[in-house]
Amino acid sequence: MTDPMVSVIMPAYGCAGTITRAIDSVLKQKVELELIVINDCSPDELDQVMESYTDNPVILYVKNEKNLGAAESRNKGIAMARGKYVAFLDADDWWAEEKLVKQIHRMEEENAVLSCTARELMTPEGNLTGRVIPVSETITYRQLLHHNSINCSSVVVKSEVIKQYRMEHEDSHEDYILWLQILGKYQRACGVNEPLLKYRLSSSGKSGNKLKSAKMTYRVYRYSGFGLLRSTWYFCSYAVHGVWKYLRAR
Repeated sequence: MTDPMVSVIMPAYGCAGTITRAIDSVLKQKVELELIVINDCSPDELDQVMESYTDNPVILYVKNEKNLGAAESRNKGIAMARGKYVAFLDADDWWAEEKLVKQIHRMEEENAVLSCTARELMTPEGNLTGRVIPVSETITYRQLLHHNSINCSSVVVKSEVIKQYRMEHEDSHEDYILWLQILGKYQRACGVNEPLLKYRLSSSGKSGNKLKSAKMTYRVYRYSGFGLLRSTWYFCSYAVHGVWKYLRAR
């Protein structure tokens, strides 16, 4: 079997009601791909939902023996990935059909190792709001230190790069730490400023509890090796940028 162009990694927990839309949006992409769905001991009817995809050869359904969390489940998927590129999609988000094609074209054009996209916000019930969080066409390491504009469900990254790292510290924003590590070495990422990701807002997740999210962001800087003063400086900058991000969402 020839290797796919993209390996899509989808951790799955408590998502039986949303994962079908996520999977179907992956299957509509215009590139050769594999989809690695990792059931992280989901307590709902996920197995029954996944039965409808049993005969699809591009889907690999993996079941963890114990709950590992999203970060470790993604690490497991990265280790299994056969594609030239790795993409991440949470099971409650979904993609526009042209997402992967546009990102890969931009990455090859810019010789970038990582790309992301703008995102349109959804309500917790899955209704599109029309509000869009934009991204810059170029994201540097210095810019990323002040504000995490890279949403995990929008990321495409070269497989040879992502396999050098691990997502760690789930008591913080583990994906943010990873992007900082990658850009710390490769200096920049590219952005496709189109809402190719449809992103579900949550009142219970990491992004939903603002105080919890703030504490986790501060830990990102500490885990990244910055001292107290520098971590505080970056955190204050992050907070200002965070408010501005949602104010300018069009």
